[in-house]
Amino acid sequence: MRQNGMDEKELRALLSSVQNGSTDVDDALMKLRMKPFDDIGYAKVDLQRGVRTGTAEVIFGAGKTAEQITGIAGSMLENGQKTILVTRLDKEKAEQVRMQAAGRWQAEFFYNESGRIAVIGSCPRPDGIGRILVMTAGTSDVPVAEEAAVTAEALGNEVVRIYDAGVAGLHRLLAHLPEIMDATVIITIAGMEGALPAVVTGLADCPVIAVPTSVGYGTSFHGVSALLSMLNCCASGMCVENIDNGFGAAYFASMINHLKGYREAEQ
Repeated sequence: MRQNGMDEKELRALLSSVQNGSTDVDDALMKLRMKPFDDIGYAKVDLQRGVRTGTAEVIFGAGKTAEQITGIAGSMLENGQKTILVTRLDKEKAEQVRMQAAGRWQAEFFYNESGRIAVIGSCPRPDGIGRILVMTAGTSDVPVAEEAAVTAEALGNEVVRIYDAGVAGLHRLLAHLPEIMDATVIITIAGMEGALPAVVTGLADCPVIAVPTSVGYGTSFHGVSALLSMLNCCASGMCVENIDNGFGAAYFASMINHLKGYREAEQ
């Protein structure tokens, strides 16, 4: 029997349907009788993470074989998951996953080579309270930005991308003040000395998430210099993610963009 890997939104809809009488209690109980995880030997696939946290398990592709990735994804699909995110997925493994999606699963498959990130299944329609703005200081930061942007889209957010708008040419950043002012949350991504997030935080009236990248010459120390610059920022309203962690920044941004208090204030 096909289980139901529902998320919090689907669980609320199910409980509401029981409340209004459109779903029988026994039918709802059957949908809720799902095992907490699927033990497939090399992985214990968390089937209830969506109910607990609002977002289903995400597959970290680095260090896993293509067979392990497809095994985990297959378990999630069999248990009702509609959108599966795979991060840090190289091109060769992505092709093997794509073949599995097109064949056995009959599922949609999207791969972003720059961000090394894939989506199995369909992306949900945006249901956040506003827009997530993803900005980079330079073109070399785009791979991390694409990981963030695709993650945010897969989590149900409208995303605006602005790339190569760093402080080396400040006029490029100031040309995008309308987008900065319109955003609900901003992800700023920079290597080298990591100056962009501080400037954006001084302009924006929304939370700013800073992501240092491992881009730069020797004394950038593979992103450590940018990380320390961001941690020492004097502008209020910024939080800092780990080096090159576009996924983590987008996940946090999505949580902000779906906060119930924000939604109620908008209404």
